[in-house]
Amino acid sequence: MAQLIDGKAISMQIKNELKEEVADLKEKGICPCLAVIQVGNDPASSVYVNNKKKACAYIGIESLSYELEETISQETLLSIIDELNHNEMVHGILVQLPLPKHMEEEAIIKAISPEKDVDGFHPETVGNMCIGSKGFLPCTPAGVIQLLKRSNVDISGKECVVVGRSNIVGKPMAILLLRENGTVTIAHSKTKDLKEVTRRADILVAAVGKPKFITAEYVKEGAVVIDVGIHRKEDGKLCGDVDFDDVSKKVSAITPVPGGVGPMTIAMLMNNCVQTVR
Repeated sequence: MAQLIDGKAISMQIKNELKEEVADLKEKGICPCLAVIQVGNDPASSVYVNNKKKACAYIGIESLSYELEETISQETLLSIIDELNHNEMVHGILVQLPLPKHMEEEAIIKAISPEKDVDGFHPETVGNMCIGSKGFLPCTPAGVIQLLKRSNVDISGKECVVVGRSNIVGKPMAILLLRENGTVTIAHSKTKDLKEVTRRADILVAAVGKPKFITAEYVKEGAVVIDVGIHRKEDGKLCGDVDFDDVSKKVSAITPVPGGVGPMTIAMLMNNCVQTVR
């Protein structure tokens, strides 16, 4: 049976480390502060925002909440971001995505100061990641790296395949695996002979956005499989991009959904918040 890579346990480990660090910072009179902006009341976004607030409270990070009407103008949102950029008491700014259709996500992301861009989405932040300069790392890919490291999975020299090329997960995931000396292939919807490519992987990261897309015939015996996807089935239960029951019989280690990558995203967001004052 495959080793279950427990994101809940590993994320709690990270949060406890951060809790100690924040307690030390507070003794020096420093209190990290995260501003979270949500536009509209999308149910999934509300759940994520609530989980972020809970994590802040647990670790000791102060959180400011901006719950804005869906109808507010882009100019109003940009004005709030500008105010937070100049507020020295605020160390991190997060705008919950997706935004309403009348707003331009790229313009909003670019408006956040790179020094406070704890999501790691600003072009300057992405550039720093690509060249290995200091800066925030995008939370989900950084969480995957921590899952692997803390589960004693050696990345160096391994054949790594990332299925998916989004700006939020696929592309940065490939870069971070490369930074850990993995040999990396990015596969996507136009990849020919996808199964042949994924079966080469010692470490396979599924971020394709299709429920149970990766089956046992996509993986090689003994591979490590990380499932970034999350989908709600008709019966209300969650599943990932990987057919867990099928694939887990063939691999050496695998993340579950839920309880795998998801908790790590929030843990690494908290890490970025603390990094602002380190």
